[in-house]
Amino acid sequence: MLRTSGTRLARTAMLSRPFSTTARALSAGDTGAPPKSGGQGDAFQRRERANEDLAIRMREKEKLMELKKKLAEQQAHIKALSDHIDEITREQGGEHN
Repeated sequence: MLRTSGTRLARTAMLSRPFSTTARALSAGDTGAPPKSGGQGDAFQRRERANEDLAIRMREKEKLMELKKKLAEQQAHIKALSDHIDEITREQGGEHN
């Protein structure tokens, strides 16, 4: 009986304990640590920044290409509508060509 009551107490004490974590401390020379002088950082940080910049530029380029495609489609549609209006006005005798 003593053994079972002791394990129950230990189990409830562990479950009622608050969850806590500690912040990760990086020293000056660690990979990924912020630079001391505010410079560019180590090679890992420069490579990560370059990869992120490249990914952003690629996404922006894709968006720009989509916008250019939509613009070309809209311009073609406007041209078709303008041609249709001109054809209708010629048929009705609105213009003397």
